[in-house]
Amino acid sequence: MRTIRFTLGLLAAVLLLGVQGAPPVSAAENGEWAVYPAASRLGSRPYFYLSADPGTTVTDKVTVTNKTAAPLTFLLYGADAYNTERDGGFAVRTRQEKQTGAGAWIKPAQDKVTVPPRSAVTVPYTLTVPDDAEPGDHPGAVVALDERIAKGAAGDVALGVQRAVGARVYLRVGGPTVPALSVEDVTLSQDRPLVPGAGSSTAVVSYTLYNRGNVALDPRVALKAEGLFGRTLLSRDLDRLPSELLPRQKIRLTARWNGSPQLDWGKVTLTVSAKDVRESAGVSFVALPWLPLLVVVLGGVAGLLGLRVRRRRSAEGGH
Repeated sequence: MRTIRFTLGLLAAVLLLGVQGAPPVSAAENGEWAVYPAASRLGSRPYFYLSADPGTTVTDKVTVTNKTAAPLTFLLYGADAYNTERDGGFAVRTRQEKQTGAGAWIKPAQDKVTVPPRSAVTVPYTLTVPDDAEPGDHPGAVVALDERIAKGAAGDVALGVQRAVGARVYLRVGGPTVPALSVEDVTLSQDRPLVPGAGSSTAVVSYTLYNRGNVALDPRVALKAEGLFGRTLLSRDLDRLPSELLPRQKIRLTARWNGSPQLDWGKVTLTVSAKDVRESAGVSFVALPWLPLLVVVLGGVAGLLGLRVRRRRSAEGGH
């Protein structure tokens, strides 16, 4: 089979999660190099926190540290941030993708920098906000992309992998801020035993979180299930949520419900909340045991067929 070679932009170690008790100086890194905001008179910063009005320009500096024993050359660029579909994690666009927000507005003074072994280089950059920029949050990153292409393989395909590390940029453009969050497309899939009581049943609740506003939000989701006559079957807060849902981002998530009913009729409701916002959506469900239901259906079909046969014989006897 013909070997295919291509370059895959890979974001590695872009995320830096804030941990209580961690040192105040933090950087996004992958063990070989790190990218972080240059120190200021106010102290070191884990991320860039910038504010600007439409039509203005702000300047800052990014530091790239080489932790290896050989010089490394990096391509510097600005990138837009987004939430990953898989888990809502913070990620940024590759250099080949089109940048439309902060990534397009960030311009490093150098688009390529060589960092000596075990050294650091600081590069200024400007961020120019267009006159027609929408107010609110425009997250992004200043990314250092390793110029080297590492070799890898996946089956019969040879991979050329480029690694990148980015320092997050949290930019807020001046103007009205509008928090808006919704939960949509709630569905419920059920897995019940064939014979009632022969095993436990489970259900999976799937839903979409949508940040419809212009500011990043920290969502919280509560799950409640009610059966016949309003009986509460389940009530709990969901975990495995993104720490921040960026503006205009949608993510699809699931929650497992162990011990869901095998015979009931009710509704599942999800309530999502964040600062100054709260909204709910739900889906109805009917839980019926498969084997008794199948017996009833087959019995009904057999009864109808028998009735038709008897009517036909009665009609023929009448003649």
